[in-house]
Amino acid sequence: MRGGRDIAAVTGARFSVAPGECLALVGESGCGKSVLASALLGLLPANAATTGSAVLGGDTDLLTAGERVLARTVRGRRIGLVPQSPAAHLTPVRTVRAQLEESLRELTGVRGNALPKAAVEAAARASFPEGHLDRYPHELSGGLAQRAATALALIGDAPLLLADEPTTGLDRDLVERTVDELRRHTDEGRALLIITHDLAAAERIADRVAVMYAGRIVEIAEAAGFFGAPGPRHPYARGLLAALPERDFLPIPGMPPELGALPEGCAFADRCAYADARCTAERPAFDADLACHHAPAGRTHPLKEAAGA
Repeated sequence: MRGGRDIAAVTGARFSVAPGECLALVGESGCGKSVLASALLGLLPANAATTGSAVLGGDTDLLTAGERVLARTVRGRRIGLVPQSPAAHLTPVRTVRAQLEESLRELTGVRGNALPKAAVEAAARASFPEGHLDRYPHELSGGLAQRAATALALIGDAPLLLADEPTTGLDRDLVERTVDELRRHTDEGRALLIITHDLAAAERIADRVAVMYAGRIVEIAEAAGFFGAPGPRHPYARGLLAALPERDFLPIPGMPPELGALPEGCAFADRCAYADARCTAERPAFDADLACHHAPAGRTHPLKEAAGA
């Protein structure tokens, strides 16, 4: 940053995604979810640096691989990406059809007279209407651009798909159709990391859930237990669910801390009803898929509990 100051946008993220599994990464805006996805594909800006390792398929460390390896053997071929801002990733001077056909040629080997039909089929996987294939990106609504980007990401059936907010701008019916297609993609033996604010979509598609807060993963849990019983263990994760309109509709008080001014202890302490002196002084380690000094297993939302609900 300016003045030579460093910001730790993501710290100590540890997780795995297996073939045939969907891991949903959830959390408030600005917590580092998209930065994490960009790091895996070598798409961070020039002023960013990464440490650690991210091993793909047991043979490629994504954090140390050079641009040549990432561009020629990883992106699109081994990892597909549904970008957070699809309109910015589509080529502005080419139609959706042209971009689909190019990807089909490069990733599947389809050629000649077979391309038009293959492009229509690729678009249909993401519910992109055939009548809009000859439009340019600037002629698309946000929802159509999202579906075009999803269709492009699914071409080639990469072993790992990173889907960053793939349901943004879609109505509920299209959200369900999109996540169902992503689920089919996963059920055929591929891995999926989906980044989303849509907890209903995450519940519909995920096998496991990872919760991120202030640049750290604070809980990883099986989706069935996370959305059902016994529920999340971390107070922040419980607050996310309780804030849903179909649940308690109780917002989490306060705001997340700035990543450049994180407290010494737990970053969630100022917003947590369970916080004590240890929480404000000591940052909890991520152990047994949880980072919390006082994980309230089986407790209700802290606001309800504090009110005697």
